[in-house]
Amino acid sequence: MSFKDTSIKQQEYLRKQRDILAYRMKKLSAKQEHFVQKTAELKEKIKKKYDDMKRVLDEDLRITMCQLDMEQEAMERTTEESIEKCFQLRQELEQQLSETAKQLDQDKVHDTDQIAETDKRLLETLKITDPESIQMDEFKSEQLLCLTINLLLFIRSQIPVTKKLFQSYAQEVVLNPDSAHPKLIVSPAGDSVTYTDTWQEVPENPSRFDTTLNVISQEGFEEGRNYWEVQVSGKTYWELGLTYPSIPRKGREEQCWLGRGPDSCSFGGLVCFLGSDTMTPLYSFCVGTFTDALYQAVCPGHDNQGTNWKPLLICDASKSAPTL
Repeated sequence: MSFKDTSIKQQEYLRKQRDILAYRMKKLSAKQEHFVQKTAELKEKIKKKYDDMKRVLDEDLRITMCQLDMEQEAMERTTEESIEKCFQLRQELEQQLSETAKQLDQDKVHDTDQIAETDKRLLETLKITDPESIQMDEFKSEQLLCLTINLLLFIRSQIPVTKKLFQSYAQEVVLNPDSAHPKLIVSPAGDSVTYTDTWQEVPENPSRFDTTLNVISQEGFEEGRNYWEVQVSGKTYWELGLTYPSIPRKGREEQCWLGRGPDSCSFGGLVCFLGSDTMTPLYSFCVGTFTDALYQAVCPGHDNQGTNWKPLLICDASKSAPTL
């Protein structure tokens, strides 16, 4: 085979490889467009549901306000009617006072029957216009307010809706003390880890980190969806993530650190980090599929001159809820 023939075949091969990559890029672009379209459709559907909820709440508010307005108007009418009755009787008394003054000037005798009748009417008017007889339905008002508060609490307990979604993925996480660096103290329940300046007398084993302040979970997961939460309030530095069991445990190599090597950052699937109070997305990435079981990993960090002494606590994510 001549050099020319070899070159031609090589060119054909390279063109074929180029076309394969071009086709793959086209498929990836189509996949990307598909994701964008599906996400836009889902966002629109969810937005419509929120709009529906807002309309329902607005209508319920309108009905409640109308009910309160109607009751207020009824009490106002009753009060105005009572004021009118008092005003009319007062006008009559003013007239009688004027007539009585004239009788005194003329030395005439007062009409005792009229006085008795006036006294009777006054008592009746005072009775039917007693302000204490015009009362709001306090029991109903308290019940209405209570129902409104309960509705608010219920809505707050359901949002963020992603909280409910991720809570359904919650898995128990127990830290493995045999993997913990000797300056880390793992609680007996395996749900918290604390840094100490004292080097702990712990058995040496291949799974223990001897330089990096890491500890990983006792069990990993190979499939499904998993969600877990950590409490880091009061801490100034900490790390958390996922790792393959093959992460190096010994020495000062960067691969021992979370996210520094292929065993703790090159895992696949979809991984999301969220602020668990409001479920605000912090970071997420998607890289193919997992090639091994994944373990939860945490690093509480050094004491940092007394500013980072608090433990890193793993929460029971299945029971946690947004703060009301």
